[in-house]
Amino acid sequence: MYSAIAANKRNTVIIIAVFIALIGGLAYAWGYYSGNGSSAIMIIGFIVLYALFQYYASSAIAVAMSGAVPIEKNDNPRLWRIVENLSIREGLPMPKVYIIPDEAPNAFATGRDPKRAVVAATSGLLALMDDKELEGVMAHEMGHVKNYDIRVSAIVFGLVSAIGVLADFALRMAFWSGAGSRNRNDNDNQLGAVLILIGIVGSIVAFLLGPLISAAVSRQREYLADASSAETTRYPEGLASALAKLGANKRPLRRASSSMAHMYIADPMKPGMIERLFSTHPPIAKRIERLNQMGSKF
Repeated sequence: MYSAIAANKRNTVIIIAVFIALIGGLAYAWGYYSGNGSSAIMIIGFIVLYALFQYYASSAIAVAMSGAVPIEKNDNPRLWRIVENLSIREGLPMPKVYIIPDEAPNAFATGRDPKRAVVAATSGLLALMDDKELEGVMAHEMGHVKNYDIRVSAIVFGLVSAIGVLADFALRMAFWSGAGSRNRNDNDNQLGAVLILIGIVGSIVAFLLGPLISAAVSRQREYLADASSAETTRYPEGLASALAKLGANKRPLRRASSSMAHMYIADPMKPGMIERLFSTHPPIAKRIERLNQMGSKF
């Protein structure tokens, strides 16, 4: 499992480096063809600030979008004690615990690092799972915290969003600069063409390649969090049984959002055949099969 963690971290660094190089290249082209090199610095600065905002606000945004409510030990001793025991067992700080008032069973983790982590479970999950299954699910979420998946998700989401904003801005500038000038010289035409190209490339990355890359990273991290859960609880059958129940449940979350679907233990969107290409989760049957194989080792 440690080799898988190292491989995931390595692949994540490569992906983030590619995104940063792409942003830098687009900004350089913008500055070069506009004849104003400082504009490239301004663009990069804006994107960095935007990505940092997304990064630092990711937990608050996720909690607000899900409708999660914070709890203390007296509010739900069962959930609180399970999370507390898992934190002690793994040597992690106690995360903030939330309950999402929704009958659809699901759970997610978010935050920048273990010290600022948040774990949330729906009321439907608490009603559906027995103690062993609930422990397996929450150990999966704590696995995301332990493996720093929550940080990677926030960074990738911020970079993809920043490229989308840059693409939209470039297309709008190309349109308004063309509409406002009848007598354009060659430099203006060249800049307009570059802005359109930046807009198209950025849109492809943000709305097609970005989700595909994010989904691929997320699938591997779901497998890794499953393995972390099995290692922590020493009882993979608990999570396997929980996943079987989640797979059989067809109820989508009321406040499901595609932008945070990758955070949940099971896809809250209940995608169809076409949407599965962009699914952030591997097939539940494969996850259960892997967990059953792990069970023979304990």
